[in-house]
Amino acid sequence: MSVETSPAVVARSAVPQSVEALRVIHRAREARLSGGRTPAAPRAEIGASWDRVLRSGVDPDQSTDSVLLEMDEIERRRRASALGEVMPLLNESLVSLADAAQQIVVVTDVEGRVLWRQGNTGVLRRADDICLAEGAAWAEASMGTNAIGTALVSRTPVQVHSSEHFVRSLHSWTCAASPVRDPRDNRLIGVVDLSGAASTFHPASLALVGSVARLAESEIRNRHLQAIDRLRSVAAPLLCRLGGRALAVDTHGWLAGVTGMPPVDRLPLPKSLQPGRVWLPSLGMCRVEPLSGGWLVQVTDEPSDGPTDESRRRVVLDLSRPRGLTVNVASAVSTWTQRLSPRHAELLYALALHREGRTASELAQDIFGDATRTVTVRAEISRIRRHLAEVLAHRPYRFGEGVEVEVIHPEHPADLLPRSTAPVVVRARRAG
Repeated sequence: MSVETSPAVVARSAVPQSVEALRVIHRAREARLSGGRTPAAPRAEIGASWDRVLRSGVDPDQSTDSVLLEMDEIERRRRASALGEVMPLLNESLVSLADAAQQIVVVTDVEGRVLWRQGNTGVLRRADDICLAEGAAWAEASMGTNAIGTALVSRTPVQVHSSEHFVRSLHSWTCAASPVRDPRDNRLIGVVDLSGAASTFHPASLALVGSVARLAESEIRNRHLQAIDRLRSVAAPLLCRLGGRALAVDTHGWLAGVTGMPPVDRLPLPKSLQPGRVWLPSLGMCRVEPLSGGWLVQVTDEPSDGPTDESRRRVVLDLSRPRGLTVNVASAVSTWTQRLSPRHAELLYALALHREGRTASELAQDIFGDATRTVTVRAEISRIRRHLAEVLAHRPYRFGEGVEVEVIHPEHPADLLPRSTAPVVVRARRAG
């Protein structure tokens, strides 16, 4: 016995393909635009994107014209992007498939600017009509809901089909996109997208671009390991001659060699590291010298209580984006940024609200609504202090004296750590 699935269920669970399912999505979109009651819910990622785009003021009837980057700027971004290293691999693994499927491959940077595009010649000409061209901006704030822009916001692979696009002139298109991360620091570096006429939709497109994105990340990782091996051969004779504690790391902080101290996988480095004396939170005062492909870091014997004037530090907890949470620590000597997990962001947010400090049981109540979960809190705080020991004190847990703390909130209170159920965050969202 078969059970007929209603259009509303189809709309929520899968990419709409049938004429009726597309009509349901179209009606849902029109209702969302008019502020009326939605007859059926779109897929969760599409509904969330529509909400963001509505708040940002994108016009559903707007043109998709975009101010293109100058070619010199496109070339500069290509050279700076790790994706440039793997373009031959992307061409080999995806472009021929896209051409045969009457689609094109588009690769963007982290801002959603198109840096490369290849594929079917006829589709490339059609893409010019919607400004899906090199140098164009395809972030959600520019083009509304689309696979490129929505994948950049959600940090997950996304497929957007026909009337799921927010801007009406894109309803004749289908696209699937996957974000690409740099495995050296887990930083988002761009998006790989497959686009074509709506009639060329295929449910496997999403899995395909996701697989190709992972293949690109693997290639970047392999190249990184080769670079570490080269740095290790350069650093080994230098480290053998040095006394005291010293490390050789690449430009991302990954270890190539060490002497006089236990090895670490990665050394957190300031964002703009310069040769000379540098205060590193995990080591104290260090002397840094450039190596081919990295840095030689020598720990000095100066007192470990930090620089003098430099005891003044500023911490910026950036919670303005649902993903990509960071904490920035600045002193008179150096500045560096650490990415945060959602749990660590919750804990630092609670400490930022309670500058007088919190006990483990109080933090457990703040985060879990259960004051008995102190073991979990202590373990998580211990992990945070591996990178932030110079600005975090304990007994009770708190930001240290003389540390200036700023929290950057999202524009809308409802977007504050939107997936968090921590009582301290929920209360802040309600307070608005």
